Amino acid sequence: MEIIISNEPENLAVPQEYIDNIRTAIETVGKLYGVENSEVSVTLTDNEHIHVINREYRGVDRPTDVISFAFNESEEPEVVGGSEVNMLGDLIISLERAEEQAADYGHSVRREVAFLTVHGMLHLLGYDHMEDEEREEMETEQRFVMDKLGISRD
Repeated sequence: MEIIISNEPENLAVPQEYIDNIRTAIETVGKLYGVENSEVSVTLTDNEHIHVINREYRGVDRPTDVISFAFNESEEPEVVGGSEVNMLGDLIISLERAEEQAADYGHSVRREVAFLTVHGMLHLLGYDHMEDEEREEMETEQRFVMDKLGISRD
């Protein structure tokens, strides 16, 4: 699994344990769903930056916790002779929001960051939660992956 992690703003302080946690979550999803030969780009950010992205791309004028941009959603033709790597898409995670939510929910930041990564990865794989049936399926998948990661709601 090719995982590219960057910060926006570039001077955003990101503990190494967050990066390690994100990598482990992505690699686990890759193995569980058979997409090990894929590439994912992750941007770690703050509430201010994700607010702008949420407003511009989703029309929602507030910060959020994670945004996913899937590359495999459209009916694009296969590129012959192109890269063997499946470009799944981009995740943007507000670490500031993750820390706030961990405090609100009474569990660890480790758990929240892993959960947001798993949630975003499932979106990249085509899962959604707009309809009740989709939401239930996605929640089941999220629990499955979090159990495989060995991360409970501590």
